[in-house]
Amino acid sequence: MPKLIEGIHPTRMNLIKLKKRITLAIRGHQLLSEKLDTLMSEFFKVMEQARGIRQELDESLAKGRRNLAIAKAMSPFGEIESAASSVGSGGDIQLEIRNLMGVRIPEISAPEADIKMPYGLTFTSSKLDEAARDFGEAFKKMLVLIESEESLRRIGEEITKIKRRTNALEYVLIPNLKHTQNYIRFMLEELERENFFRLKIIKKKR
Repeated sequence: MPKLIEGIHPTRMNLIKLKKRITLAIRGHQLLSEKLDTLMSEFFKVMEQARGIRQELDESLAKGRRNLAIAKAMSPFGEIESAASSVGSGGDIQLEIRNLMGVRIPEISAPEADIKMPYGLTFTSSKLDEAARDFGEAFKKMLVLIESEESLRRIGEEITKIKRRTNALEYVLIPNLKHTQNYIRFMLEELERENFFRLKIIKKKR
C-alpha cells in the first residue's frame, strides 16, 4: 500500500519537484534493470565456464595421478620422490582487475605455470614427464577456477544489491512518489474548487 511522503506540502512547486523525482526514479530503475540483466548474463556465463573448468581440472588431476602411479611402478625406489624434491615453484601468480559494470573482477594468471622437471632421464619413466605436464595443466585450470568462483561471488553480491535497490524503487519509492503526487493534485483541485465557490459567493453578495 503506497504511503504519503512526509514533509511535502501540497503546493504547485512541490508538484513540479515530485514529477522530476518520479522521472529520475523511473530512469534509475531502468538503468539498474539494464545493469542487472548484464550482470545476470555474465553470472551464468561464468558459472557455465566454472562448471567446465572444474570437470577439466578433475580429469587432469586423475590423469596425472595415473601417470605418476605408473612412473612410480617403473622407477627405482625413491627416484620419483628425489625428482619431485628438485622441482621448483610453478612461477609467480599475477593478479589483475577488470571492471564489469562497477564490479571488480579478478584476472589470475601464471606465465610460468608449467612444471619444469630438472631431473635426469636415466632412471625415470616418460610417464613422469606426462604426469608433470598433467599437473601443470591442472594448476593452470585451478587458477582459472579460482578466478571464476571469485568472480561469481562478487557478481552475485552485486546482483543481490541491485535487486534490493530495484525492488525498493519499484515497490516503495516510485509508488509512494506517485501516491503523493496524486494527493497533491487532489488537494490543489480541492483548493481551486473552494476558491471558485468562494468567488461565486462574493459575487452574489455584491
